[in-house]
Amino acid sequence: MHMTDILARDSRTASFEFFPPHNEAGWDALFSSITELERLAPSFVSVTSGAGGSTRTRTHELVVRLKRQSTLDPVPHLTCINHSRAEVQALLEQYASEGISNILALRGDMPRGTTVCTNDFSHAVDLVRFIREFNARGIHPDPRGFGIGVAGFPEGHPETPNTLRLMDHLKAKVDAGADWICTQLFFENNSFLDWRERCELAGIHTPVLAGIMPVLSLANLHRMAELAGCTHVPAKFLRAIQRCGNDAESVQRIGIHWATEQCLALLDRNVRGIHFYTLNRSAATQEIFKNLGLKSAAGIR
Repeated sequence: MHMTDILARDSRTASFEFFPPHNEAGWDALFSSITELERLAPSFVSVTSGAGGSTRTRTHELVVRLKRQSTLDPVPHLTCINHSRAEVQALLEQYASEGISNILALRGDMPRGTTVCTNDFSHAVDLVRFIREFNARGIHPDPRGFGIGVAGFPEGHPETPNTLRLMDHLKAKVDAGADWICTQLFFENNSFLDWRERCELAGIHTPVLAGIMPVLSLANLHRMAELAGCTHVPAKFLRAIQRCGNDAESVQRIGIHWATEQCLALLDRNVRGIHFYTLNRSAATQEIFKNLGLKSAAGIR
């Protein structure tokens, strides 16, 4: 379903993110989690793509499998780092032929050990424009073409410390044709709420979905904060996790509780949607839904 229709149907969306597994055992574990999360009837699910296209083939495989073998509506991430226009064109044609309705357009991370990329796209805005051009050719079975999502960074981006310039970049992506914005994860709602106000001041009125990740371990927190460029982990949250010591179960309980409180507060502030970074696991997300008093995403919508 085109994102415009999803947003029209759901006054507030609830969505999940997965990443393609690296081995067969990972596929089995992932689809076990997907089966559990499918029962929550999310608005859509997204599938990540690795740095420099390192998992592009697996991303496509997972997206197609979800489309064919589940009731979920998959949204593939499409990165432009080290991808040519011809490669992106071919991938868009493949997704269109499979009836995929939406794309999350990202610049992507530089491959490890690389500081310069040589490709046809310098920034995500270039990819957004290219997808719009593709849509205009009428190749997609939906006359509107792909719905296009882009990333937002409530706590800034490590490569663009100037937050005014970063907002200009987001505005450029929206003006190029983005249909919705999905934020990187954050642990402090005030950061998101202030950023959302600044979006409005910049004339950005595109629907914004808030990225939430339940922390499952201290190592997980450090790694995801680094990858996401998330710079602010509230002292109260960190203190609670540190009190758990080496008790992994207690850390997970704290992480689930914190994410639940974030969701409750965001829903009270009329967030347009919540995007859960599941880390390919189902238990934490299911527990958050239970804590919210919900049996499915329909309660959020």
